[in-house]
Amino acid sequence: MSHGPTQDQEWAGPDETLDELRLGGLKIIQGRKGYRFSLDPVLLCAFASIGEGEAVADLGTGSGVIPLVVARRTGADRVLGIEIQRVLADRARRSVRLNGLEGRVEILEGDLRGLREELEPRSFDVVLANPPFRRSGTGRHAPTAERAMARHELAGGLEDFLGAAAYLLPEGGRFYIVFLAERLAELLSLMGRARLEPRRLRCVHPRQGEEARMVLVEGRKGGGSGLVVMPPLVIYGGPGREYSPEVLAIYGGKAPDGAPG
Repeated sequence: MSHGPTQDQEWAGPDETLDELRLGGLKIIQGRKGYRFSLDPVLLCAFASIGEGEAVADLGTGSGVIPLVVARRTGADRVLGIEIQRVLADRARRSVRLNGLEGRVEILEGDLRGLREELEPRSFDVVLANPPFRRSGTGRHAPTAERAMARHELAGGLEDFLGAAAYLLPEGGRFYIVFLAERLAELLSLMGRARLEPRRLRCVHPRQGEEARMVLVEGRKGGGSGLVVMPPLVIYGGPGREYSPEVLAIYGGKAPDGAPG
């Protein structure tokens, strides 16, 4: 006897999963074999300072993790996620509806290199970005097109992300990015060129005593000089895969099931 589709099946297709973020009760639709979110966007949201009533844009939103978390955890009035891949934009829109956030979150399918045709300049208070980390032709080749575009600069490089952020922000607007530590010098240089002056920097280390893998950086459009280097953020608290107290605190004291590393 058929009992009809389950709730998960109603929201997620046969090649998708419906996963709990363990962040304010949020759920997200993801592809089984394509792009799946990591810890990086969660750390970026925790790093960003977002005020009541502000407008926030996320460049390259993927499945929509950042807009969902920002809308649920902050007082932002408007949150826009911009994604070039149609399948990811569709999943992000369904995740927005699933979590009942249609009134505050919008997903725009489009190329951030053509934002001037879609959005007004200086129309957001805060811009976040979790861009592809690898230059095209470097590193391991991703097994799917979804992952390849999320990992490598195939549809816009770092300069394109910074240019889009500078276009969307007014003077004094805030920009937040998570990026590879090995490309930090390039990132800071290009941020300065885009007038997104680096103001805060935090290195992210897998474990105490290990080299930083990622960096979190805040920039201010047209801001003055003066960079604050914050204490390091350590992901794992021991030799295993248990999160550190600080990362657990981001998740409200309990790691998500199958937590991403």
